[in-house]
Amino acid sequence: MPDAMNDDQRREKVRQMVKDISICMFTTQDAAGIMHARPMAPMAAPTPDDDTIWFFTHASTPKTDEMSADGNVLLSFSSPATQDYLSLTGKALVMRDVEKQKALWSEGARVWFPKGPESEDLALIAFHPEQAQYWDSPSTAMIYAYGYVKAVLTGEPPKGGENAKVSF
Repeated sequence: MPDAMNDDQRREKVRQMVKDISICMFTTQDAAGIMHARPMAPMAAPTPDDDTIWFFTHASTPKTDEMSADGNVLLSFSSPATQDYLSLTGKALVMRDVEKQKALWSEGARVWFPKGPESEDLALIAFHPEQAQYWDSPSTAMIYAYGYVKAVLTGEPPKGGENAKVSF
């Protein structure tokens, strides 16, 4: 069956998934080649005008050192409740831009940055996606179970939902 979505629609689906799944695993690689992942919340999801995904971070951390040496990053988003999964690869850049920090600021970030958006310890990560792959499975356990039972009875593999790759 041909894929009915074009690349613009796939990119929009990726943007919506980033928006809907509020936490990702943010993976970097150190100088020895060891990968490090940590949960992070995007401060701003990508838009059709700007695919940058923005994060707050402390200015001096192993993560920022790793990105300064090698800007290749993997973001993994997962929502078992909705059976949505997304993997994004791209480049990350650590920067300070107080005006952008103010624009992205939410009071929830004060837990990590008590001095607010002008904190000297606050930096931005600008993640620029290059490739995305997503899996969008049947949304409820009942639909998934129905597909599984149908597959057992017909001998045909279950339809696993949509899987697509898209470049940015």
